[in-house]
Amino acid sequence: MGRLRMETTSVFERIALNNQKRIQILQGGSSSSKTFSILQYLIYLATSCKGPILISVVSETLPHLRKGAERDFMRILGDAYDPKCHNKTERIYRFGQNAIEFFSADQSSKVRGPRRDILYINECNNLSFETYTQLEIRTNKRIFLDFNPVSQFWAHDLINNDNVSFDVSTYRDNKFLAPEIIKAIESRRYNADGTETSWWQVYGAGQIGLAQGVILTGWDQVDQIPDEIEKVTYGLDFGYTNDPTALVRIGLTGECIYVDELIYEHGMTNEDISERMNALGLDPKTTPIYADSAEPKSIEEIRRKGWYIRPAVKGKDSVRNGIDFLKSKKIYVSKRSTNVIKELRQYVWEMDNDGKPTNVPIGDWDHAISALRYGLTYKINSHEIKTAKWRY
Repeated sequence: MGRLRMETTSVFERIALNNQKRIQILQGGSSSSKTFSILQYLIYLATSCKGPILISVVSETLPHLRKGAERDFMRILGDAYDPKCHNKTERIYRFGQNAIEFFSADQSSKVRGPRRDILYINECNNLSFETYTQLEIRTNKRIFLDFNPVSQFWAHDLINNDNVSFDVSTYRDNKFLAPEIIKAIESRRYNADGTETSWWQVYGAGQIGLAQGVILTGWDQVDQIPDEIEKVTYGLDFGYTNDPTALVRIGLTGECIYVDELIYEHGMTNEDISERMNALGLDPKTTPIYADSAEPKSIEEIRRKGWYIRPAVKGKDSVRNGIDFLKSKKIYVSKRSTNVIKELRQYVWEMDNDGKPTNVPIGDWDHAISALRYGLTYKINSHEIKTAKWRY
């Protein structure tokens, strides 16, 4: 096992300064290092405090946990990772007598299970106050909560308590952030009329956003997509450097839409996309894919590799028509589709000068949602295609 070394930001330093408070609430914008810093501090406690100490790291679902806090935890350990200390089945990593465990809030036996010494809830705004309460009353010492301030919620009611510290961070607190990421964040600051965007308020400035701007509401998460679906298609939105490539599998049955995330990744070439679809076990001849018609060259390159792919028919007001169609259906998203879920929570209307939603969506957090619209273009535009069976 290598030696553990951690380079920290000012967010970590403020966490350490507030170590006498039972509850630390960290509200922050995109890439502010709040999640990374909390995990670094928990590892510091696990390696420096006399035990036994049990630390619980909790997220809303297992896929969210695995792709978020658990992945960051492994990145922090780096060369210091010791497989002998890691029980992957129980999701527990041991530091001598001390241990850090990972579990999801949808595991009721865990939420209402044994006590712990320290609790960390990642993106706590995705959990109900009742779930938080069940975890809080079973925590002996300290609690850490973090979130992007998409809207005001129960954590803000805790802020003025004497045993609570409250910290707001932004990307400027993260001295290790790549210049490309800084540029991408700052490029989303202003609307065309020079006013600041709602996106910037939340993800740039780390301030509370407006919940009424969310476009798609009333959707639910499901463990998995039903085996028998009336019609199945695939939607593909191309990306590369700043935006991810997104591929989703879409099931339509009656008044319900089912969505399953297959690809959500930066830096993918058309060759990479084709190879990944093969690796996912998709059949090129029976996988109907609708892709962004603004990328005809990419569509043709993938088609020449044998895939059943065609451009989405956009037409006039295609974005608004697509949104209207999605709003007319009940949407179910598989729990493993963490990026689809994140987009649904953050896809908002632009606001006018009076702070009221317009009919124009902000062009952020819409990559998987665009793929979803493309995959349903046959229905939105009344074009029928060959039906393909759902495959796993």
